[in-house]
Amino acid sequence: MRNAVLGLYSYAEFGLVMAAFYPLLGIAHWRHRGDPTQRVPGQWMRRLGRTAARLTPLWKFSVEGTIPADIQQRPYVVIANHESVADPFLLSFLPWDMRWVGKEELFKIPFIGTMMRWSGDIAVRRGKGESVREMFEACHETLRAGQSVMLFPEGTRSADGALQKFKDGAFQLAIEAQVPVLPVAVSGTRECRPKGSKWFGDATAFARVLTPIETKGMTVDDVPKLREAARTQIAESLGLAAD
Repeated sequence: MRNAVLGLYSYAEFGLVMAAFYPLLGIAHWRHRGDPTQRVPGQWMRRLGRTAARLTPLWKFSVEGTIPADIQQRPYVVIANHESVADPFLLSFLPWDMRWVGKEELFKIPFIGTMMRWSGDIAVRRGKGESVREMFEACHETLRAGQSVMLFPEGTRSADGALQKFKDGAFQLAIEAQVPVLPVAVSGTRECRPKGSKWFGDATAFARVLTPIETKGMTVDDVPKLREAARTQIAESLGLAAD
């Protein structure tokens, strides 16, 4: 009964927070319409995530690890494992600006999709070459502007909590741009809302910032090595087998 009541409260709370931030995000997008990275609207979107997470009594989130000292001065390709739709709420607590890459279907959801577009998030249609090329160009433009980008290299949420294979895209991007990869280990969000579930659950979750991996001097031939180094860091942090 408790979880049902708190789950209904959380649905209502999320809706009210979204309604409150919708016009603020729209105004920020309009005021900064000349900025292709939409840094300021993106900041408003992450405030929305933090506010919604803080107001639900079901979730307790924290950030661990050492933040790179230069992350406000240079861009990174930030990658994280993907456990739940709650991951973006948790990762919104990371204390630096990022432009996020998400699957195109999310941008078609009423209101949420509009806010994602306003905030500068980058849509990609998986398996479609033209969409992937457009995503890469938007990411490169963002990195050239000095802003980090955020990707989930598994490509989709894990159904059982196991760490899936990583795709090459994020690591190719980092090497092409000659910027570091910053792995982040996410744990606990699966209990927030497991894949396929319609209900929220009690969860204590963390995002652990790991050791950056430099790409200076690497070529595309080094993508597999970089990919597995990042995946191994996350697996070890979570106590999982890298396999």
